[in-house]
Amino acid sequence: MTVRTNEFGVRRLKTRRGGPRGRPLWEPAEELPYTFHKDSEERHQVIKYSEFRNPHSAIGSKGFTLIEIIILIVMAGILLPAIIVPFVAGVKASGKPEMVNTAIYLVDYKMEEFMKFDYSNAALNPIALTAYANAPITGYQWQWSIYYVDNGFSNPDLVTDRGYKRILVRVKDPTNDAYEIYSVATNFP
Repeated sequence: MTVRTNEFGVRRLKTRRGGPRGRPLWEPAEELPYTFHKDSEERHQVIKYSEFRNPHSAIGSKGFTLIEIIILIVMAGILLPAIIVPFVAGVKASGKPEMVNTAIYLVDYKMEEFMKFDYSNAALNPIALTAYANAPITGYQWQWSIYYVDNGFSNPDLVTDRGYKRILVRVKDPTNDAYEIYSVATNFP
């Protein structure tokens, strides 16, 4: 038996495993061509380079050293916050579209309450911007104003009726972002 090394430095055992045609199953197995004394150098060579004693295999490794584990913990402590912080920020911001939809719903809801009335109805009497009041959904507040305006929808006034009333509804979400909508009611058919 000989130990050979290929061009990549990998050591292999060269043994004879039968002739060119192989052994038929019905014939008895031949004895191993090599017999070793239990302390012989050849036996140690075979064991040293066998699959079970390969120093590069996972079986032959002794595990991680303490310094390798400490380095891994330090690297994880540095890298994990860099990964987790943007993820947490994304999760927090994922609720924002829902808040926007709720605020827009409340703005439309309040505006529809005003728009169901005729121009001359007392519900549409001019009023300065109200203080924020709690909306029907917890955490949201709303305010509104009704002003007389001219045909260019400018020059808001509480006294002079010019045939147009501008209605403003504003809703503030739990993060204090405000959403507002304007509408105009007219006295013309």
